[in-house]
Amino acid sequence: MKVNVQKIFGNWDTGYSLDKHSLGSVFIGYNNYGHPMFDTTRTEIGEALYQLKFRSDRNQVDALGQQIVDSLGHFFQSASFILPMPASKLRAFQPVNEVANQVAALMNIPYIDNVLVKTASTDQVKNMPSKEDRVKALCKAFKINDVLVEGSYNALIVDDLYDTGSSLEAATAMLRQYTKIKKIFVATITRKNP
Repeated sequence: MKVNVQKIFGNWDTGYSLDKHSLGSVFIGYNNYGHPMFDTTRTEIGEALYQLKFRSDRNQVDALGQQIVDSLGHFFQSASFILPMPASKLRAFQPVNEVANQVAALMNIPYIDNVLVKTASTDQVKNMPSKEDRVKALCKAFKINDVLVEGSYNALIVDDLYDTGSSLEAATAMLRQYTKIKKIFVATITRKNP
């Protein structure tokens, strides 16, 4: 897959994104329910993620996991384990979890999905005016589980889309409170257009 890797900045130690999510979007009218419709041109990575999340094309898991390892793996060689960013929407099939698990398998390091868990809904967060308010509210929605044996660990968070960074910053802030975590890395499949 074609990628356009970019460094992403936040309160984590190192973060990278594979590519923009989309290249452009044109309004094409309203559907039968009065909702606006758009013709969106996505990057190759953005299209693969779209197919995975919204068309349930599970074949994209392997390709996206492999692309993260091929394009970003060298930035995260010291990662001790991989965790998925807790999902904002509950689904029977969690795309980010599947991709994170694939990345862990390819990097031959543990996948641990219960270190950071979401304990409350965060739907209202997107309507908050400031990033600081969003991060504070999101921190309250997360909980750390002490599931790691004694030691010092570098965590790699895998997420699907980097937008404002609020969710990843909240996750990082929570993980920083866990004394067994030394460094925190972030890898996202796509990012919103600047």
